Amino acid sequence: MNIDDLQFDENGLIPAVVQDAASREVLTLAYMNKESLQTTMETKETWFYSRSKNRLWHKGESSGYTQQVTDIRYDCDQDALVVEVIPNGPACHTGTYSCFTESLLHAETTPASGERFEILNTLEQTIAKRSAEMPEGAYTTYLFTEGVDKILKKVGEESSEVLIAAKNRDSKELSMESADLLYHLFVLLREQRLPFNDVLQVLNERHGK
Repeated sequence: MNIDDLQFDENGLIPAVVQDAASREVLTLAYMNKESLQTTMETKETWFYSRSKNRLWHKGESSGYTQQVTDIRYDCDQDALVVEVIPNGPACHTGTYSCFTESLLHAETTPASGERFEILNTLEQTIAKRSAEMPEGAYTTYLFTEGVDKILKKVGEESSEVLIAAKNRDSKELSMESADLLYHLFVLLREQRLPFNDVLQVLNERHGK
């Protein structure tokens, strides 16, 4: 498959959905022409075609919030792209992690039993959002600012507290300390640019799935 086989519209453009490679969160929708797509593939950073400015633009050229490309996929009709990236900051010009921040449904529902692990997806996405926006005063921002040594120290501390709670047979304390450990582990995974999906894949392979 090469670029010439893709189906560009009458204006020579193709929609590109930009997705965080780690959290799987959709960050933005932009458009590419052949030149911007070729440049993206060569530089491994996102380049788009600005319909308002009528020119190519490099994501982050003004803000510095570039996006490192890990994969580019096309759909069955070959007329749309999904660009997987590791963002170096907010994707939206408003300063938010994703351009898609509002809901038409505003549904506040409790996950069904089959979706009881959805909180892990939410946790990973929230931490990814924090790492991009770095909101002042947030504990997650503090951890990312301090760096990997601080994060590793917290993972070690929380692991020890899980052991103590288990040794004391304190189920409530064990639940709380386990939650703390999972949170700090997810922060570490984000700092290392390792998707939680990679961890799940290892577990699936070990269980023959």
